[in-house]
Amino acid sequence: MALSFCGNDLNNSYSVEKGVLNNGCFVDALNLVPHVFLLFITFPILFIGWGSQSSKVQIHHNTWLHFPGHNLRWILTFTLLFVHVCEIAEGIVSNTWMQSNHLHLFLPAFMGFIAATTSVVYYHNIETANFPKLLLALFIYWVLAFITKIIKLWKFAEEGLGVEHLRFCITAVLVVLYGLLMAVEVNVIRVRKYVFFANPQRVKPPEDLQDLGVRFLQPFVNLLSKATYWWMNPLIIGAHKRPIELKKIGKLPIAMRALTNYLRLKDAYEEQRQNTEDLDKAPSIWRSMYRAFGRPILLSSTFRYMADLLGFAGPLCISGIVEHMDNKTEVVTMNKTEDLPFGVYFMSSTQLLQNTYVLAVLLFLALILQRTFLQASYYVTIETGINLRGALLAMIYNKILRLSTSNMSMGEMTLGQINNLVAIETNQLMWFLFLCPNLWAMPVQIIMGVILLYYLLGFSALIGALVIVLLAPIQYLIATKLADTQKSSLDYSTDRLKKTTEILKGIKLLKLYAWENIFCDSVLETRSKELTCLRTFAFYTSMSIFMNAAIPIAAVLATFVTHAYISQSRLSPAEAFASLALFHILVTPLFLLSTVVRFAVKALISVQKLGEFLQSEEIGDDSWRNGDMPVSLESCKKHPGARNRKQPLRYQMDNYEQPLRRQLRPTETEDVAVKVNNGYFTWGSNLSTLSDINIRIPTGQLTMIVGQVGCGKSSLLLAMLGEMQTLSGKVYWSKLADSEMLPDYLSEYDSDFSHDEQSKNRYSVAYAAQKSWLLNATVEDNITFGSPFSKQRYKAVIDACSLQPDIDLLPFGDQTEIGERGINLSGGQRQRICVARALYQNTNIVFLDDPFSALDIHLSDHLMQEGILKFLQDDKRTVVLVTHKLQYLIHADWIIAMKDGSVLREGTLKDIQTHDVELYEHWKTLMNRQDQELEKDTEIESQTTLERKTLRRAFYSREAKNQIDDEDEEEEEEEDEDDNMSTTTSRRSKIPWRVCWRYLSSGGFFLVFLLVTSKLAKHSVMVAIDYWLADWTSSASNDPISSFISDATATNDTTRAAQNAEDQSYLLVFIILCGAGIVLCLITSLTVEFLGLSAATNLHHNLLNKIIHAPLRFFDVTPLGQILNRFSADTNIIDQHIPPTLESLTRSTLLCLSAIGIIAFVTPVFLIALFPLAVAFYFIQKYFRVASKDLQDLDDSTQLPLLCHFSETAEGLTTIRAFRHEARFKQRMLELTDTNNTAYLFLSAANRWLEVRTDYLGAVIVLTAAVAAIWMPFSRLQSGLVGLGLTYALTVTNYLNWVVRNLADLEVQMAAVKKVNSFLSTESENYEGSIDVSQVPEDWPQHGEIKIQDLCVRYDPMLKPVLKHVNAFINPGQKVGICGRTGSGKSSLSLAFFNMVDVFEGKIIIDGIDICKLPLQTLRSRLSIILQDPVLFSGSIRFNLDPERTCTDDRLWEALEIAQLKNMVKALPGGLDAVITEGGENFSVGQRQLFCLARAFVRKSSILIMDEATASIDMATENILQKVVMTAFADRTVVTIAHRVHTILTADLVIVMKRGNILEYGKPETLMEQEDGMFASFVKADM
Repeated sequence: MALSFCGNDLNNSYSVEKGVLNNGCFVDALNLVPHVFLLFITFPILFIGWGSQSSKVQIHHNTWLHFPGHNLRWILTFTLLFVHVCEIAEGIVSNTWMQSNHLHLFLPAFMGFIAATTSVVYYHNIETANFPKLLLALFIYWVLAFITKIIKLWKFAEEGLGVEHLRFCITAVLVVLYGLLMAVEVNVIRVRKYVFFANPQRVKPPEDLQDLGVRFLQPFVNLLSKATYWWMNPLIIGAHKRPIELKKIGKLPIAMRALTNYLRLKDAYEEQRQNTEDLDKAPSIWRSMYRAFGRPILLSSTFRYMADLLGFAGPLCISGIVEHMDNKTEVVTMNKTEDLPFGVYFMSSTQLLQNTYVLAVLLFLALILQRTFLQASYYVTIETGINLRGALLAMIYNKILRLSTSNMSMGEMTLGQINNLVAIETNQLMWFLFLCPNLWAMPVQIIMGVILLYYLLGFSALIGALVIVLLAPIQYLIATKLADTQKSSLDYSTDRLKKTTEILKGIKLLKLYAWENIFCDSVLETRSKELTCLRTFAFYTSMSIFMNAAIPIAAVLATFVTHAYISQSRLSPAEAFASLALFHILVTPLFLLSTVVRFAVKALISVQKLGEFLQSEEIGDDSWRNGDMPVSLESCKKHPGARNRKQPLRYQMDNYEQPLRRQLRPTETEDVAVKVNNGYFTWGSNLSTLSDINIRIPTGQLTMIVGQVGCGKSSLLLAMLGEMQTLSGKVYWSKLADSEMLPDYLSEYDSDFSHDEQSKNRYSVAYAAQKSWLLNATVEDNITFGSPFSKQRYKAVIDACSLQPDIDLLPFGDQTEIGERGINLSGGQRQRICVARALYQNTNIVFLDDPFSALDIHLSDHLMQEGILKFLQDDKRTVVLVTHKLQYLIHADWIIAMKDGSVLREGTLKDIQTHDVELYEHWKTLMNRQDQELEKDTEIESQTTLERKTLRRAFYSREAKNQIDDEDEEEEEEEDEDDNMSTTTSRRSKIPWRVCWRYLSSGGFFLVFLLVTSKLAKHSVMVAIDYWLADWTSSASNDPISSFISDATATNDTTRAAQNAEDQSYLLVFIILCGAGIVLCLITSLTVEFLGLSAATNLHHNLLNKIIHAPLRFFDVTPLGQILNRFSADTNIIDQHIPPTLESLTRSTLLCLSAIGIIAFVTPVFLIALFPLAVAFYFIQKYFRVASKDLQDLDDSTQLPLLCHFSETAEGLTTIRAFRHEARFKQRMLELTDTNNTAYLFLSAANRWLEVRTDYLGAVIVLTAAVAAIWMPFSRLQSGLVGLGLTYALTVTNYLNWVVRNLADLEVQMAAVKKVNSFLSTESENYEGSIDVSQVPEDWPQHGEIKIQDLCVRYDPMLKPVLKHVNAFINPGQKVGICGRTGSGKSSLSLAFFNMVDVFEGKIIIDGIDICKLPLQTLRSRLSIILQDPVLFSGSIRFNLDPERTCTDDRLWEALEIAQLKNMVKALPGGLDAVITEGGENFSVGQRQLFCLARAFVRKSSILIMDEATASIDMATENILQKVVMTAFADRTVVTIAHRVHTILTADLVIVMKRGNILEYGKPETLMEQEDGMFASFVKADM
């Protein structure tokens, strides 16, 4: 019987004469009992359990509860499984030494393995069902197993076996493990009391798991799922069917929320502050970070060390396998078994490790473990880094809310700095945390590696290591250079962006003046500087890549050449390939070290900046704002209920921050809302801005503050709000009767807060600042500003501010997003929304800071009457109004007149009239002047209607394109065709090959060809080097003659010489190959980078040209932000991110392919195993790419609101603090941070998911390669090739996940190329024309005669015509006025002169030439136009008037003189070279308009078209304009498009338009006489 349990080579196998337990075979059989028992008990329970649960396979996660000792049990079980594997291996190997099969050597071990697996599956199911009673079965199993193993160990000891025998050691370890597992089980009984106890413990799952919104389960799943990210499967595979949205990733677990981490960091920070005696010394942020987040970093470092040490198992196992390939033939069978203990063979541990199969399995297990530990280490650091970032953001935000205003306005803390802190510094610190375990893990790894190399190769190994170490500083140098270059290229690109933005904003003007090429060139000039930087950047990047690839080749070369010369013996294949693998391991830490050091330096700088920021000045305690009730931390401690689940920690953060309030009673509690006593206030420096202020603001009345510009009116409001620093004096706020005016919304929030908590919000002041401040939110959110929505109140406010017409124009009504990222509103609209916000808030005090400044007269009147007098006064609210409009003084109950930072007068208008006649008279004259303006101001189109018109134009044109889709523009592009489910999924998993090809071809075909050939050549050479090494080392050990001779000790000189010669030839080829490899590395790295650079150059150049030459219509239809995005974000990706990704992708793919090729060449059997592995790999990458793209998009899209929230908070600080809305904004910040962190966490968890899977695949490849190599019937020649195959298999594990990661990255980055390409397909204007330039007279148009014949115009072939069959004739030198209602086609006619619109019928003939046939450049450069809205560019005044540099200075001065600007410009520093800031902000609107006039005059053309802009100009300037036009342009043809009719009463010819047709045409006098005519009615309305 061949397979007998006890073996049949002994007669007494089954006899028990010496006592039952002394028969070894019986003891082994006894060991089987517990395992079989467990299987019998658990299988039915598992099947019954699974049967009942099959309906709800997806157990809802609130039942995930860990029994005590959960992790320990998993670790012990895994160890147990590993020991069982060793036991099986030992049994099978020992069995080969026996004459017949002894199943009892390995069968019990095998059953033990199955039982251990079952035990953990069983345990997991019991745990998820939370049914601890069933654990009793496991308890019994551990006890039985423990007892049987003890018996076995005791018998071994009796026989005198000891530690030198492997089986004894294994049994001892098993005893310990079973004992520990038993202890764990007892502990569960002790804690949960589920058996032997009367009252079992009821346990609730953690709070997070009761909340279904928490989807990030990493902290709650079991150990196996934690290590392999199994819980991510549904998410990642589900992404294929429908995209991952924010809802799908849910919220963060409490431990990871920004608030929790903020409190941890803050405690650590404050603790230091209390402990230091020295008060000036700032607490160290490093120490706080260590106190708060040190433990997880230590844990991660431990994982990292374990992974690094296990990493060395690979090379050692390879050398073992290659070495023992030879001796596997001699299987010695034992003849005499009688004298063995128990009649079986006991082996020592070294013997086991000489078995190649055992080594292969060990290699596999080591790889799996190493990779698991490595990913665990990465995950822990990333999670900690994210937690740290959340905490820092919360800390910075809290600080921002307490920053003193003077800090912001005096420029000590600019918005840019704050944005940098948020966007850059916190991320630097986060990245540093990600990389910091490397700081201490790498040196250990390097030292271990060098020691092992020395042990393998002796002295020559040190030479190789030396090469690596010496080249590392160069790496560091390159890395720092890279960072510098990147900085400078960033400066250029911001400059380029600024110029591009200016061009796009003024594109209409540039086209009308035919200046687009000049401006285009200036952008290209900046771009060329940027490209020089990028060229340097590309060079350094390619050097870095080159060093990375070349260092290992150089090190191997140095080592083996030295070894060949120094050493007497030849290298064996085992040593050669083990050392090759070690060099591969060593390169990574050295390369990374430079990066880590760079990040560490950056982190130091970031921490320093953060520290300075956290130490900067804060605003004082404004205790008086709260009446006099102290709000202390007590209110928070009194209410444990505050943490109930409906409002998790809502105000917690706020209370945490509230400093103790000191009590102050207002001295008089009459009807004074606010009172200031001898106040001296300052903005920072100790000079007081406001001095000797004594004022009172009566309750429930309208107080006005007046005075000239810069006399401190706004400062007074801010001083009362506590924003200024008080030098001396007090501000008192009266306290209301307790219940009088509690805002409704408080009662909602404060269900469980004490009454005194409410006094904090009682004194919120509705404040509308002078510079309007909007949130990035809908119009409705901007107005309600966190108060509950009440329809009728909202409607009343909107009517009072006359916002309804504006809201009707917006694409989504009041649900339209406005603000920085939303739709651009005009100044007046923004201001009215701010005022509406102040009116809507239910506060008893309203501060309005110059709310009329950007409004025209009708709106101001309406706002004053409806809003302030009616709406606010009806509510008996106290109103303080700063204004320049003195005509409203009659409505004031109380007036404060200011002058030069102090109060001039205070009292009612009557008081002032009687006491200060002078002042009253002064006001009166001013009022008269304003009243005159009032009469003139009632023109047809006020400024507001103009604003509305521009808004409507923007949207009208956009709607024509597609029903407003500005946000979904991206999605549209991706899912152009049809969106039924199946096609989108298949499209989402496809790689955009077409776009890749587009990108490569724009880089130039020669470079692409060079890239492909050099890449292939490089990898072929790399393979050749290693193959040559295999051949060389194998030839040495297996040269039969030489080995025979050397055995015979007849060392002939001839053979030695022959061997040396052979060595020399091998060495020579080796050196040549290595040299070629290094050169090819250089070529490929340079090619990739410069290919990317040339692609970037071409793409940007084409994009700019296309866009600048696009028709005007394109700019109406495409949102500016979208065009700018192509120039900023997308161009940046194309410039800097695609080349390295492309390089990395091609390198890792080719490495994997060459490795698989070599393994297949060495062991063709491997190809069979390759097929299922390839299928698995395909599915993994397919699912991952889709999910990764979605998560990346989520991360990007959640980052933007967070950054915006920070910058908008910093901008609106005064408003937020006046409203007392700090708590709400903090809450919002925490939500935004958590959302972004969730997306980032999921993204990194998805990366871990991928890496664990590809690493395991790699390990399986190594295992199959090793087993195939061992199992193949070998001729002995090939041991070198086996080493080669295995070394390559090891590299695959490193590169598989890079292939997928880079594929996913490239896919995301290629989207940028796709977007740029979508713009490259836009039509350009037809610049050529049908007449050659030479045929046009130099001085055309000489006279300025205009014939319009049957003209039909439309903006787009898709749209209706805007001008229908217009006929007119204008004589040279005539002054023509065109008027008509909004939308009648006046402006379209002016554009038609410049051929800016689609003229599809009829023609305009100027001085005998049809303008449609002229080249555009010629036509537009010969006419002049003044536009409605003045456009100035940043640069000198000279550049603005004459960018072509063709005119003399005299000509320019003359033009300025005509425009009445000469004196002003002379006074500026630099005269004509004085600087104009972006958009001409440093001049008033009127002055800008005059500059535009001067600009039109500089170009001496005989036709001037004025799209008249008097809406933005005061009467005086307008009269100047009229005069200038009549005198300076006396002999030219002037076409004026009038918005106020009285400007064209003096014209020679008037054209009245309606709906694109000419309605009336003739002299103004004749038209006036037609009583019922349109023109006459206009004039009547205007008088």
